[in-house]
Amino acid sequence: MTQLHGRHWTRRELREHAGTLAQFAGVRLVTLGDGVERGIRCLEFRTGTGFAFQVLVDRAMDVGACEYRGAAIGWQSPTGFRHPGLHENADEGGLGWLRSFSGLLVTCGLDHTLFMDSDPAGHYHYTPRKSVDSGLHGRIANIPARLTGYGERWEGDDCILWCEGVVQQSAVFGEDLHLVRRIKARVGDHGFTLHDRVVNHGFYRTPHMFCYHINAGHPVLDEGSRYIAPIRHTPWAAHADALRKQSVGYRTQPGPQADFHEQVYEHAMAADAQGRIPVALVNEGFDGGRGIGLAVEVNRDEFPCQFQWQNYQRGQYAMGIEPSTNHVLGKPFARERGELIWLEHGDERRYTTRFSVLDGRGEIAAFEERVRAICAQPADEYPAITGRWD
Repeated sequence: MTQLHGRHWTRRELREHAGTLAQFAGVRLVTLGDGVERGIRCLEFRTGTGFAFQVLVDRAMDVGACEYRGAAIGWQSPTGFRHPGLHENADEGGLGWLRSFSGLLVTCGLDHTLFMDSDPAGHYHYTPRKSVDSGLHGRIANIPARLTGYGERWEGDDCILWCEGVVQQSAVFGEDLHLVRRIKARVGDHGFTLHDRVVNHGFYRTPHMFCYHINAGHPVLDEGSRYIAPIRHTPWAAHADALRKQSVGYRTQPGPQADFHEQVYEHAMAADAQGRIPVALVNEGFDGGRGIGLAVEVNRDEFPCQFQWQNYQRGQYAMGIEPSTNHVLGKPFARERGELIWLEHGDERRYTTRFSVLDGRGEIAAFEERVRAICAQPADEYPAITGRWD
């Protein structure tokens, strides 16, 4: 049964109390109309609990704004949700992606993630193309989707809000990869589930790399917020030669900083008996001590690698949870280790990820206990960098 406003409802009871489900919850399609966001189609989800989020159809069906009972969950950068028609992949030597980087979820891929790379293009059998040049985190985040459906679906007395679309990253004499994305949220819940399929629709053998840049902002992120994860060890940090230079460790987060340089860790995670890896950022001081958090749960077989991104520069204040198919050193490192994924025609990879708000100290404590039962994370704010690539 659907739980709303402190009671359980049957489908019939909800219909008796309103002429439309939209009075309580729903999903609707709108178009943004001003500034750099003008023309972007957007699906607005409301689950009836105060949990709401936007799916940006024309930005790879990524999730932009997200909030719970008036508190922002997702990060919004100064770039806004920029229309992909304004984006240039090759701008600024491959760093142009940073001019469109904003939102709770920004997808990276589909054939390249992480820093810029020039990859041999022999597998496309087109002699004028000597290389495939990729900018930061690839092309997929700035490609509009073909929206194939959205709405509400009843399963007995449970109502599921959903949407689905296809994002096609394609070139003549190049890759033809399709991202088939489906997002589901249950009425009465304060979270959603993301189901992705990446399919090689073309007939060239094509590399595949995939990463989610999941970005929490204030008030989930605040001075004293804690990163909770089943960390076995930390093989790499971008600032490994000066871990303490900025006086910011991995576990307890600071407030906004002046002239902060981003910090990135790769953590090797343990999984539970079902192969799931739960990670969260929590702020127990929120709302006078009530507490709030963002939890992300992935499958280890789908995302064996995990990064933590710290961007505490004033005016850009964010922390990222980044599940990835490959290590943080990117495509050259994956090639060297024989870990680069190749998809033949019709091959596909599937990814299922759960996003949820931790509402209050009770849910935070239960989540932390679950993580502790999997693996006790390092207590030291500045963990030893092992250099050990599992």
